[in-house]
Amino acid sequence: MNPLILEVNRQDLKKQIPVFRAGDSVRVAVRIVEGDKERIQNFEGVCIARHGAGMDETFTVRRVSYGVGMERIFMLHSPRVESVTVLRQGHSRRSKLYYLRDLTGKKARLPETRRKRQPKDAMEDVAAAIAPAATTTSQAEPEPAAAPEAAPEAEASPETDGES
Repeated sequence: MNPLILEVNRQDLKKQIPVFRAGDSVRVAVRIVEGDKERIQNFEGVCIARHGAGMDETFTVRRVSYGVGMERIFMLHSPRVESVTVLRQGHSRRSKLYYLRDLTGKKARLPETRRKRQPKDAMEDVAAAIAPAATTTSQAEPEPAAAPEAAPEAEASPETDGES
């Protein structure tokens, strides 16, 4: 991809995004515009899928309300998404949990798990992956070559003192 496009996209990425994956229960605060008023509405459910990367990353949240299943797809870096809060970490061995659509009641529940703590700013890893490798190699300076030569001279000088 063009480096200029990558740079523009990098500026628009959200800085603080919690680490979550399919199976986690999340609360998404969404900005709703009604006429000239704007409010925040929470959508709470299970994340059943994540797609894409960078600016194009989306996630799907499913919940059952009054016996009717609802799914919404959110753009992760959209200005309409105010925040994403992880309420519970579910244990799943799949990345797409579409099979939950056919299950009802207790069968649709996922067991809770405890994962290792993740860094607070998950976007540091994403920014490091997007950054060109040339900038990281130019910042690192090589070790001076004079340091290894000093060690043999130090060993040679005691030998010469002993011979005199």
